[in-house]
Amino acid sequence: MIRFILTSILLGVGLTMDAFSVSIANGLKESNMRKIKMFFVAFTYAFFQFLMPLIGWICVHTIVTKFKIFEYFIPWIALILLLFIGGKMIFENIKKESGEEVDNDYKKIGIGLLIIQGIATSIDALSVGFTIADYNFLSSLLCCLIIAFITLSFCIFGLIFGKKLGNKFSKRAELIGGIILVLIGLEIFISGMIDLYA
Repeated sequence: MIRFILTSILLGVGLTMDAFSVSIANGLKESNMRKIKMFFVAFTYAFFQFLMPLIGWICVHTIVTKFKIFEYFIPWIALILLLFIGGKMIFENIKKESGEEVDNDYKKIGIGLLIIQGIATSIDALSVGFTIADYNFLSSLLCCLIIAFITLSFCIFGLIFGKKLGNKFSKRAELIGGIILVLIGLEIFISGMIDLYA
């Protein structure tokens, strides 16, 4: 049991790093984010980090051959989504710096953007379904709950840290946040491709 909990915690820490980094970027982007929204943002990431490994586990036990084909597209999906979001943030910052009018609502993180970020940062967790393939359903469910709890904790901390940085570097906050997202997208893509062809 101790080994199981320790393995789940280590999986959670490893998987949450992308969501943690995106949380920092979101804190930079929306430095006046309220506590209730911070919890909602962190909970969204935690939900996707819970859901994706569980879907992966289900795929392993049902449609494993089809899932193997889909696994090739995981790094591409994450790359495209995060390049789009990060690129948009960088572009908006450049527009603002050049004196063009930027919509104030853009600075707020909406539900649509949050879902895209949640999918992009957790899609690689589908592969964890292979790691926990030997677990029964209840064990895999508990493992995914531990991963979700760790993600929730890390992301709340990331948002707080990002907000503090955002207040200090308000002019460059969006630019820094956008660059972080682009780098995360590239990191997921490169490490995913290395894993696929190793």
